Amino acid sequence: MSQLAITVVGQDRPGIIAEATSALASLGINIEDSTMTLLRGHFAMMLVTDEGADEAAVSAALQGLTADGTLSVDVRPVPDGTTAPAGASYLLSVHGGDRTGIVSSIVGEVARAGGNVTDLSTRLSGDLYVLLAECDLPEGTDVARLESSIAAAAERLGVGASLRPLESDDL
Repeated sequence: MSQLAITVVGQDRPGIIAEATSALASLGINIEDSTMTLLRGHFAMMLVTDEGADEAAVSAALQGLTADGTLSVDVRPVPDGTTAPAGASYLLSVHGGDRTGIVSSIVGEVARAGGNVTDLSTRLSGDLYVLLAECDLPEGTDVARLESSIAAAAERLGVGASLRPLESDDL
């Protein structure tokens, strides 16, 4: 038995989180990491459990979530050794007029520097597009050069962007 990655995706309704976490707790399973969000009426949840969870038992326990056909559930083992190497944490923020390519262009600069986006959210409010991302940058990253490449990509898109270090208290 290993850690499990669980995803629940579909049309939102009250009680999804309570039902899913109750089913896991009834099996004695601890949730180690999770993210849950609602996007325009569409619910998405990802969980990683502690070790010792049985994939078949968890799948069976979560089957009730799919009864009305509006949610899908996926349970799969987390391969050993899949934790990403930790680096220095940064907050990337982007704001400006909405247009195609903002996410791919800006996070592409982070990827080219060897950085890993560990959390990302975007919101569209009228014509204003906002992106917030937590990024881990490997030791030795030329942060000034990365900031310049992000600024250049942002300028091409007509948006503003900033990259600032995150202290552990910010996380």
